[in-house]
Amino acid sequence: MNPHIGSNFDDFLADEGILEEASAIAIKRVVAWQIAHEMKAQRITKTALAAKMQTSRAALNRLLDAQDTSLTLTTLSSAATALGKQLRIELTSA
Repeated sequence: MNPHIGSNFDDFLADEGILEEASAIAIKRVVAWQIAHEMKAQRITKTALAAKMQTSRAALNRLLDAQDTSLTLTTLSSAATALGKQLRIELTSA
């Protein structure tokens, strides 16, 4: 009998020991998508956004890389400000 029948996907990921990693990647994909979407809407190139953020294009590429979850709040805040947006992070009930 399958022990995962009737459980939710988060329970499955937790049982496999990969819930935190999967959650981090999912969050990063959403953030990267939002930044790329806003860049497209504002017709801002990577080079132009990197210049507005006062960072390198390589750093911006890491920010836009959905698999790279190692980024700082400073980088996220800088990207948001350069795009005329606010960064909002919140904790919610599990």
